[in-house]
Amino acid sequence: MLARVVLSLLLGLRCAAGQGAPEPAPQPSSSNTEGDLLFLLDSSASVSRYEFSKVKEFMWDLLQPFTFGPRDVQTSIIHISTTPTMEFPFDRHLTSGTLRKAIRDTRQLMGDTNTGKALSYAKEKLFSGQAGARPDVPKVLVWVTDGFSTDDISEPMQLLKDMGVTVFIVSTGRGNFLQLSAAASQPSDKHLHFVDVDDLPIITKELRDGILDVIQANRLHATDVTSSSFRLVWPPLLSQDTGYYSLEYGPGADPAARRTLQLSGALSSLVLQNLAPETTYEVALIPESNVHYFPPQSTRVTTLPEEISPAQVVISHSGPRSFHVSWAPVLDSVATYQVLYGPLPGNSAKVLQVDGSHNSTVVEHLAPNTTYLVTVTAVYRSGKEKSLSAKACTLEEGSRVRHLRFEDAGPNSLRASWDAAAGPVLGYRVRCRRQSGASSALSVSPQVHSVLLSDLPSGSRGRVCVQPVYSNQPGKRLCRSVHRQPATEAQGYRHRERGRLQ
Repeated sequence: MLARVVLSLLLGLRCAAGQGAPEPAPQPSSSNTEGDLLFLLDSSASVSRYEFSKVKEFMWDLLQPFTFGPRDVQTSIIHISTTPTMEFPFDRHLTSGTLRKAIRDTRQLMGDTNTGKALSYAKEKLFSGQAGARPDVPKVLVWVTDGFSTDDISEPMQLLKDMGVTVFIVSTGRGNFLQLSAAASQPSDKHLHFVDVDDLPIITKELRDGILDVIQANRLHATDVTSSSFRLVWPPLLSQDTGYYSLEYGPGADPAARRTLQLSGALSSLVLQNLAPETTYEVALIPESNVHYFPPQSTRVTTLPEEISPAQVVISHSGPRSFHVSWAPVLDSVATYQVLYGPLPGNSAKVLQVDGSHNSTVVEHLAPNTTYLVTVTAVYRSGKEKSLSAKACTLEEGSRVRHLRFEDAGPNSLRASWDAAAGPVLGYRVRCRRQSGASSALSVSPQVHSVLLSDLPSGSRGRVCVQPVYSNQPGKRLCRSVHRQPATEAQGYRHRERGRLQ
């Protein structure tokens, strides 16, 4: 075990300012959504460039949680201008990264606000196979407008709704409430929003939830995807009395490894476990019924990369004889953590055992002013081990106080205050040397971090030092010079301080 730990120290050392490896990158998510989402974007001259940029930000915020692809959400943009223009078709951008860049690069066209023409164009071109639209998925139109149109919208909008398109309208201007209410899908209070362009984030979640109600996929899909499992969810097509399901799944690259399960017709979800990380699984659900025919449903799910702990080690709250060690993430698959620490340079080391459900511990009884190498090793229930190291430095035991500062406390007085020194402080010595007048010195308890200094009238100068006291030696002084300006110049009892460490 010690040999493996020493090897971990040599190979796993990653330390920068007391911190280990960077946090793991965000992990991909699964989505239970499927639909074609079209934005009707007012790109005419009636919209300012500032408003146009705010609407683009709103569009991306609205789309962020969705997963894009031929089996998920596809989106497109039509510009409202003198002549309607398609920014990109539905099947062009099928990842979040490319879609975000496409929205960011969208440029305003100016021209007239011919919304009716844009709606007719959407019916003829965009919601057809020519632009990548799919025949059997929900269709949603989100029209962002300043409330004005130079041509009629009622007829082309009704034709779109007759096709089954759900229409959401966001008006950033005053507009005609009756006209927009008639244009939006019913009920209009759920499909029509009036909001100032600067307040678009207020309605983002409500609008997104409304879109989700439309495009929530009624099909087999996966949720709760991890490196070794995912949950399958499907609509309740059968019951215990009307049939059963055959579930087939396996790695797409290895058809021979496919497995088949027979499930009760009463089920509508199942967790598949003990899967391989970073592997694409093909899943087919076949409803078996003597009452009705239900077509098979299929999906494809990719498990996440193997989770590793610790991926980050952080050292904090360092003192002369202790420091705090924490790490992340904490995984159910880890049985225990071992924290190995020893001074550098040196051959001695000690080990702390920490339960696998915890992610921090305090290392104590250390030597002051010493650099330690700390290695956190996760011992997995499977027997595997993963280690990550960081450096930690204890403070000098005779440490100085921090942040000595002053504030006026009256015509002839100042209050000096400071932050506590590290370690087992027995008290503090405060000395004030006045340029004219007697010097003074006093001692205070370790709980006291401020004193009142008198005999410092306006125009006087002085020097204040604070020194912590320890059992075996005094700490280092922190001194600052004080110059209290005359009241006529300072317009009251203010002071100017300049300080330096000694």
